[in-house]
Amino acid sequence: MNTMKNTIDGTWFRRYAPSASTRMRLLCLPHAGGSPSFYHSWGNAFGDDVEVLVARYPGRQERIAEPCIESMEEMADAVTAALLPLLDKPLALFGHSMGASLAYEVAVRLEREHGFGPSVLLVSCQRPPHGQRPRSAHLGGEESVLAEVRRLGGTDAALLEDPDIRELVMPALQADFAIVGRYAENGPRPAVPVRCPVIGYVGDRDPNVTVEEMHAWAGVAPKGFELKVLQGDHFYLVPQRDGLVADLTSRLH
Repeated sequence: MNTMKNTIDGTWFRRYAPSASTRMRLLCLPHAGGSPSFYHSWGNAFGDDVEVLVARYPGRQERIAEPCIESMEEMADAVTAALLPLLDKPLALFGHSMGASLAYEVAVRLEREHGFGPSVLLVSCQRPPHGQRPRSAHLGGEESVLAEVRRLGGTDAALLEDPDIRELVMPALQADFAIVGRYAENGPRPAVPVRCPVIGYVGDRDPNVTVEEMHAWAGVAPKGFELKVLQGDHFYLVPQRDGLVADLTSRLH
């Protein structure tokens, strides 16, 4: 029993403000190269009755000594297994960029293999499975990955100009880009529907995905799809944090 508790608290999820009054949980799944610190300001943003979890991917921060995962299937299987002790409350999934594909894959696994339906799937700045197309940044080595990070922008790009930080985070970054590239290496994937509403979010100047491409998430959302377009680029969620949190809060019921 103690081993399971350590798995929940210390390995796969950073947990913010769990309390006896927890009504539901929100799991945030970071982008390629991302970590729980990106969502630090979200920790207590949704009220005392919403517990925020952020996935800790292997190979970075507290898990830096662990080998990185390089396939979406392995990552989704691992996150799903780690979630099983936490299904005593309603669960919402939020994923940004790579994390959006991961959130979808976790939702499919929870429904298909465990009979548990998330309350809502919240996807940000990523094409749906059936809208995927091949991505090749991971095939060109470190410089190719760095060029893609710079193209997308965000705080990660600025940090990577520091050689010491770059050396520290490159293995995880390259592994994550391998996940993204391999997920789409054969183009579109099956549009397996989920049994919960799907809400999409995108910046109006995102260089990686268009508003039209985000609308295609409706193809896996028979329970309903809605798209929110916010001002900004691929990392609109930093300057638009307050508006995004307010909208997310309205979905957590």
